[in-house]
Amino acid sequence: MLDVTRIQHLPLFRGLSVASLSLLAQHGIERRYSAGETLFHAGDSPWGVYVVLEGRVRVVRGQGGRNVVIHTEGAGGTLADVPFFAGGVLPGTGVASEPTTCAIFPRDALRAVIQASPDVAFALLERLAVRVRDLVERLDQISSNSVAARLAAHLLRRCHEHGALVVSLGMTQTQLAEELGTVREVVVRELRALRTEAIIAPARAGWFEVLDVDRLAKIAGPQPRTT
Repeated sequence: MLDVTRIQHLPLFRGLSVASLSLLAQHGIERRYSAGETLFHAGDSPWGVYVVLEGRVRVVRGQGGRNVVIHTEGAGGTLADVPFFAGGVLPGTGVASEPTTCAIFPRDALRAVIQASPDVAFALLERLAVRVRDLVERLDQISSNSVAARLAAHLLRRCHEHGALVVSLGMTQTQLAEELGTVREVVVRELRALRTEAIIAPARAGWFEVLDVDRLAKIAGPQPRTT
């Protein structure tokens, strides 16, 4: 049984009644994962829906020896919900990017909760719809922008998130390549080009200083509005 305080603060469940939250908590199982640990594999038959309580999980899909990030979920994000509603197997592999805690709701138990409290289904479906919208935006970015533009946008987001011009990539170069829909060698090449043009400079191991925000923004191009 899950402590109800672990889920009641999540935006995902905001608006649910106390009764619905209590019913969910009765069937939830809390599990912790270390950084780099795999939660599930693509092609597995899911046994439940995951809700991220703390940490971050990347869901990747591999093809031809190359992985591409489908989506990344932080606190309040859901995982393995596609096969719960649509049937079939898991479409991607979930890997903890950092120490992560999830609440897992077994399939049969979650169905029973939804039958008793349909508002739970609406909360899960709303989250799933947001992820579909984000995936469409990601595909638009990959199809219409160069790797250089996507890398520049990533660096600008890091600066904005941390309110500083000296930032890390936030992940390994291989993971960033998966996020950007490319391979590590291309990321290394584009970082080198930014250094050569004096747009960024190495600060310390794994960190970069943005020297010219305006030129970086020009490379990134117009960015989609976030809501």
